[in-house]
Amino acid sequence: MAKWLEIAKGEVGVSEVKGGENKKIIEYHSTTTLKAKEDEIPWCSSFVNWCILKAGLKGTNSAAAKSWLDWGVACEPREGAICIIQQKQAGADKATGSSSGYHVGFYLREQDGRVRLLGGNQGDSVKESGFGLGSYRIVGMRWPTEEA
Repeated sequence: MAKWLEIAKGEVGVSEVKGGENKKIIEYHSTTTLKAKEDEIPWCSSFVNWCILKAGLKGTNSAAAKSWLDWGVACEPREGAICIIQQKQAGADKATGSSSGYHVGFYLREQDGRVRLLGGNQGDSVKESGFGLGSYRIVGMRWPTEEA
């Protein structure tokens, strides 16, 4: 299993704090140039950056999910790949809090017409979620150019 995916699995359950801030999510944000101080700011890319950095690799330093489209090398779907999806319908995405319609997480598998991702800011927490391929399209699948 990819080291960054092991790290991500260790974070399952981290979630936003209603009426406060989760210091762990603020730590995820610290790995991007945005350096947000609130856990309600979309944090899927911050989480991926944090996991990649903890694995000894360089991330995108960006809080934008779309930034991962230019990172590493394109790859076929495989467990642990960085998967960038886009909501097919224009506008904000309630499932991820994204205003751009993009979301990034770690690819696990495709099952029953859904892409399963382990990621941050999925229902306001780190967890495995399924995204229906009727509503989302996979726009990128990336792998690091070097191993940690």
